Amino acid sequence: MTSVPLARRRALLAAISLPVAAALPGCAAVDTQAYADQKPALDLKRYFDGMLDGWGMVQDRSGKVLRRFTVTMRASWQGDTGTLDEAFLWSDGERQRRVWTLRQRAAGRFVGTADDVVGEAIGESAGSALNWRYVMALPVDGRVWHVDFDDWMFLVDERVLLNRATMSKFGIRLGEVTLSLTRR
Repeated sequence: MTSVPLARRRALLAAISLPVAAALPGCAAVDTQAYADQKPALDLKRYFDGMLDGWGMVQDRSGKVLRRFTVTMRASWQGDTGTLDEAFLWSDGERQRRVWTLRQRAAGRFVGTADDVVGEAIGESAGSALNWRYVMALPVDGRVWHVDFDDWMFLVDERVLLNRATMSKFGIRLGEVTLSLTRR
């Protein structure tokens, strides 16, 4: 008798797992070391020092642009601790401010905090790339959702950095944020 419920559980698990696995082929994480030889090398302390300007958009899972924004960032470092003070202006007129505190833990390893980040963001850099993973508390229709961010930054040249973040909840892709930053 015990084998029947176990067999049913296995069949149910297989029926659920196969479609989910097929629908999520991009879930395998890219290792930052894949970019270790790419130039120019992204040095967070050097790039995020001074004033930066950015332009970006938020897209839903179908690619529809939901909001656009500009951001002005004042960045500075004291030893191994950096501050990124971001002022956003959204296309609907909303203004938002986020202040990140970054700490270098080891070569190429960082943690970051901000008021709307749950816990710590974990960052790893290699070559021209930086990958941040964190959970952000986002207000949605009067509620707060904890949304997972897989955030990739790539240094194009000494002034331009491209940022693409994938948002997900329960492993389901919700959309993307794309940002271009330029140092003044």
